[in-house]
Amino acid sequence: MFDYKKLMNEETISRALIVFDMDGVIIDVSRSYREAVRMAARLFFKDAASWENLPDPLFSLEELARVKQSGGLNNDWDLTFLILNLLFTRVQISLKDHDSNPWSHYKKTIRRADVSGLARFLQEKRHPLSALFDRNGTISNDFLTSLYSGDVGSGNIIKQIFQEIYLGKALFESTYQVQSKVFHRKGLIEQETLLIDESTLENLSSRNILAIATGRPRIEADYPLGLFNLKKYFTSILTLDDCINEEQKRFKKCGKKVSLSKPHPFMLDAIAGALENRVSAHYYVGDMPDDMMAASNSSAGFTGIGILKSSSDKESLRIDLKRSGADHIIEDFDELYKILES
Repeated sequence: MFDYKKLMNEETISRALIVFDMDGVIIDVSRSYREAVRMAARLFFKDAASWENLPDPLFSLEELARVKQSGGLNNDWDLTFLILNLLFTRVQISLKDHDSNPWSHYKKTIRRADVSGLARFLQEKRHPLSALFDRNGTISNDFLTSLYSGDVGSGNIIKQIFQEIYLGKALFESTYQVQSKVFHRKGLIEQETLLIDESTLENLSSRNILAIATGRPRIEADYPLGLFNLKKYFTSILTLDDCINEEQKRFKKCGKKVSLSKPHPFMLDAIAGALENRVSAHYYVGDMPDDMMAASNSSAGFTGIGILKSSSDKESLRIDLKRSGADHIIEDFDELYKILES
């Protein structure tokens, strides 16, 4: 264990910019975002024949992490969409005429579905989600695609189911000004806990500039940071909202759509570019391959630090992070001090 105070008092330690991802780095989301993916996927099939035979939970978090680590999934809405597409390969369904009302179309179609085959597959296979992913990869079903466009309240059924579960009835309705339709309890966001000690952030911020670059929407980033009183340690917090705003500006200017979410380095370069004072080094601490790719692609020259702290399969994640360009891989924040010292 390092003596943090002694280390941070050393004059040889230079002032650095350290940017953190949130999920799996600062905040433990195994019982919130990740669990919301599983619950949303199961709840999606609720009115289908044999729904009660589906295992609860549908699959392990370890399998879900493997799919998430495959990369290219900007957020857990995209992850939920992919999971549903994989599960749908084992569902018998009758697709009839399209109903112009998204919720009506969704409900009518699901009532004609039979998930008994999916239930058997999930119960009998040792690693069912991995088997589906290995066989199908990234796929899209026309019915599911029709339910994953727009936003909450304007036709994005998959995103709304996820958000209702994650935020809970009260926070969901206050955020979107839309009544919850499928989930009416407390949200899983309330089960989030810290992965980093506040004393560590205090020590790091005393000699370095700290910031956050996260794929969360602003309100979902502010909630735990306010709850745990951590905002004071970060000079800059960039979220999905900042990416979307910049995407819209560029579209108006050039007429071209571009995604600025990770693995794009937009957030990292924007944070670095906004600094008035020079720093000795740039670091990005993340737990996903897309984080390491963003660091590698940054024009500011970020050093990518992959952290294994929240992973249930550390060796698999270590390989994926290294393959994606991680400069360092650490298991805990104690090791971060060693990197800063060197």
